Amino acid sequence: MILVKHNGRAFMTRLFAIFILIFSASASSADIYKQVLEGMTSNSITIIGETHKRTESIQFFRTLVSDYVQQNRCLTIALEIASSQQRMIDRIKQGRGGVADIEIAPIIDHQPFRALIDELIGIRNRGNCLKLVAIDAGFEVGTRRDEWMARKLAEQVNQTPLLVLLGSLHTLKKVNWNLYATTGSPYVAELMASRGHKIRTYPQIWTDRNCNTRSRLISADLPEATKLLNSKLIALLNAAEKKKASEAIDGIILWECG
Repeated sequence: MILVKHNGRAFMTRLFAIFILIFSASASSADIYKQVLEGMTSNSITIIGETHKRTESIQFFRTLVSDYVQQNRCLTIALEIASSQQRMIDRIKQGRGGVADIEIAPIIDHQPFRALIDELIGIRNRGNCLKLVAIDAGFEVGTRRDEWMARKLAEQVNQTPLLVLLGSLHTLKKVNWNLYATTGSPYVAELMASRGHKIRTYPQIWTDRNCNTRSRLISADLPEATKLLNSKLIALLNAAEKKKASEAIDGIILWECG
């Protein structure tokens, strides 16, 4: 009998511990959305960086949009889709097509991304003040991709905040290319920042591609953010490591094991 009571007490202790962990993770996630949303003000551009074809990235972006529109405020969303597809997106808004008709680059295209587009159009068609724009350069455009996207974003800057989903490298507001780097050119975030736009960027980073049950926001002022930025993004480039992550980004959304 004593053993049963002891095991019951142990079980309740473990259950309470699990509850605390779940609650903490939920609170942490809610805090991420709150901090990002607070920066989405008039004339602002917020870029969420991603590794393409990650379902959790799409879910994060979807929740961010949902939380924002519940405030009954206007929002413009820009996606990494060739701007030549804007006409098709507008046709879908009018019920004259489906998301399967949109041409999306294979490196980006996956079903959750198309589902996101469909949901965003649905949010807009239900009367919410939401605008969806395609800003990427297609093969027919004779301009560097980031320069093209910067131009398209500049066309949208107004009182309505801009929320953008792009590959994480596009979030870098400053890259110190090595002397002999032959491919080094500024990314869209750097182009927009250098032209005086109010821009905040948050690349998403994964500690383990197979373990993504918890996310947290790491301020760019923290050494952990600098270490992650250099090891996960700058290491992909022929560029010098950053002494401070805040030179290039505003924070990192880190996905890790729960």
